[in-house]
Amino acid sequence: MNMAKLNVKKVKSSEIDFKDRLVSIQRVTKVTKGGRTFSFSAIVVVGNENGVVGYGLGKAKEVTSAIAKGVDDAKKNLIKVPVLKGTVPHEQIGNYSGAQVFIKPASPGTGVIAGGAMRAVLESVGVTDVLAKSKGSSNPHSVVKATIDALSRLRDARMVAENRQVDINKVFNG
Repeated sequence: MNMAKLNVKKVKSSEIDFKDRLVSIQRVTKVTKGGRTFSFSAIVVVGNENGVVGYGLGKAKEVTSAIAKGVDDAKKNLIKVPVLKGTVPHEQIGNYSGAQVFIKPASPGTGVIAGGAMRAVLESVGVTDVLAKSKGSSNPHSVVKATIDALSRLRDARMVAENRQVDINKVFNG
């Protein structure tokens, strides 16, 4: 993925208060000559519900340790997302592996119309009204990464004006 093309703004986690959401937890089995070894894999989304979101994967022998590791990992992978009046600025498609997601702005009062893993990401970023559809793979890992991809591609009018080095009014009047 070309980061120059995307409007990814990395954010430092130290100055922000985050809420974490557990998206999925799996019990993983490793078969050895001594028998089966169980461990847990957790995918976690963190966000300040004001335009900053990140995801992380944690693996450990216990569930609580896996979740804690996932939260720490998520705080290292934060991006800034433009949220306008509780919704996204425009329609966007995001892809990752076999998962494809489609997000579309919605009028106030619509709510978050999204399933499972997408809902956790969109609520963490602070979107209150959005229409979303997940196509292809329903693997939570892929859906979370595809949703983050879609959110990282969003641009508001101010970003477009900065990229084109023009006045913000010229963006609308073209």
